[in-house]
Amino acid sequence: MTFRLSRRLGVLAVAAGVAAAGLLAIPSASAQPFYETPTTLPANNGDVIRSEPSIFYLDPINLIKIDANVQRILYRSTDRTGKAIAISGTVITPKSAWFGVGERPIVGYAAGTQGLADHCAPSRQLTVGTEYEGPFVLGLITRGYGVVLTDYQGLGTEGMHTYMNRVVQGHAVLDSIRAAQRLPAAGLPANGPVAVHGYSQGGGAAASAAELAPTYAPELKLKGVSMGAVPADLSPVARTLDGSLYMAFLGYATSGLAAGYGIDIDPYLNATGKQVFADVAGKCTLEALPAAAFKKSATLTADGKPITELLATNPLFKTVIDEQRIGRIKPTVPVLISHSALDDVIPYSVGKTLASNWCDKDANVRLAPNLGPTHVGGAVASYPGAFAWLEARFAGLPALSNCWAVPFL
Repeated sequence: MTFRLSRRLGVLAVAAGVAAAGLLAIPSASAQPFYETPTTLPANNGDVIRSEPSIFYLDPINLIKIDANVQRILYRSTDRTGKAIAISGTVITPKSAWFGVGERPIVGYAAGTQGLADHCAPSRQLTVGTEYEGPFVLGLITRGYGVVLTDYQGLGTEGMHTYMNRVVQGHAVLDSIRAAQRLPAAGLPANGPVAVHGYSQGGGAAASAAELAPTYAPELKLKGVSMGAVPADLSPVARTLDGSLYMAFLGYATSGLAAGYGIDIDPYLNATGKQVFADVAGKCTLEALPAAAFKKSATLTADGKPITELLATNPLFKTVIDEQRIGRIKPTVPVLISHSALDDVIPYSVGKTLASNWCDKDANVRLAPNLGPTHVGGAVASYPGAFAWLEARFAGLPALSNCWAVPFL
């Protein structure tokens, strides 16, 4: 067991390092009718619109093909206003038998920041080995779980990806699990145990799913939600991103939130800002990071003020940012919050505040800080604990809250 864990950690560390360095090739965009939304959508959220066999490569030169049943799906969900939409994703079922307790579990995997362009969707990148979270997904598959990855709204399908929109990201995750349960080709239990995991953007989506599940998807047998580096409060995150290596994320968030709320951001940008935003919008994460690295948002706006000031003072944007706040609704299942104290993208204080907010509502919360260097290192450091925590939930073991210790962590 020690050797296997060490080997997995080695794979995760290498993958995260390669991702951070931007060394993976990115698949080019292509028009695929599969992703087109039909005129008429099925009646229920989580219903499968269409599916087709797919493939999962772990590396960009396609040497390591994962031996699993992989299905690309298009399924019904709803946007933040309740309008029916189509979202794409991927369902992965291990070929090995399940030897754990009860039926084979399903993990709804909420991917971290991929980009805004359609070719950045996980369902596309998995097929060519450029999905940087592939090794983490493999860690779940090797434990025998079924896994479903959503592409979120507009990432693969038409329209701009509504990056960081809290409600629609939570819907996308919960409905992806429903779709996996209803897809005959996946061979997964229709009413078995499920859990959710995500890091960074995925951590926000997972946290949103935890909050929305009791009212949006009460029929799911949700055993727990694991999340890492949750962007629960976008204001301090925006201040950290501005002028940093991860400036592209601020561009993604501004464009994605505007898309979700029908806001035209062009009047707020100068010519340089429009060019930079358009540039990062067409690139996936690993390409976009160097393209916008260390740019200060004040050099991109029409009035010369930082975007962070716009988000904090403009009544329209201030309302939008406030509506993305996570921590106001009590999760009814155990939650694990992992976060590095050395995170350079999402401040540790944001994750700790989220834990405190949920603890104040008597939720079952476990805050798990680590010392992984940077945002990427924090992801690598968080996964062994997340895997163990999910195993315990599916085994039916009690989840021990550490709310009493949160003020001291």
